[in-house]
Amino acid sequence: MESIANIRKDYKLQSLDEHDVAATPIGQFTAWWSDAVNSNIDEINAMTLATATPAGKPDARIVLLKGFDDKGFVFFTNYESRKGQELAANPFATLVFFWKELERQVRIEGSVEKINEQDSDAYFHSRPVGSRIGAWASPQSTIISNRNLLEENVKELEIKYTGSLIPRPEHWGGYIVLPTQVEYWQGRSSRLHDRIRYRMENGAWVIERLAP
Repeated sequence: MESIANIRKDYKLQSLDEHDVAATPIGQFTAWWSDAVNSNIDEINAMTLATATPAGKPDARIVLLKGFDDKGFVFFTNYESRKGQELAANPFATLVFFWKELERQVRIEGSVEKINEQDSDAYFHSRPVGSRIGAWASPQSTIISNRNLLEENVKELEIKYTGSLIPRPEHWGGYIVLPTQVEYWQGRSSRLHDRIRYRMENGAWVIERLAP
């Protein structure tokens, strides 16, 4: 068996120069997102969401990006889940994308707030029926005795909402991460990677190169 310590890859696909990037982090993300889409990467919207408790204890999980614009990056979840409770107490987070096929990583740091109810409603009603039922059926992050509880909840809800609109639960909706710092990482040979950081300072974006 190969030693874990010997597992490595030398990155050689592309480079990243601070003089060639977009003027804003969203502009740069748009360009890299387009590259990822055109590369047919599976689940390009999968990202790590890192949160922390008020005491600073970190937590992380994979969630799905569901939209981005000049304001920030949107995802949806159960507000009563562990991440929802952590964001309520400490409304800051980091997002991480890793597109290994392009040898690229994006790290986004910022404050977090809920999106408006109308936008949460619109996205909720665009989801498959099973996903809408699931948002009601699962008391996310709580301890349950077995899977039967979930399956029974689903059966009851399917009967309840047969032929009618499934409303969005009040405990479910969207968040937006409002970036204050964004780093773009391009893998390079011999671990001398390119790292370009956008940092908000006095209302303007400052672009800096970081040592790998």
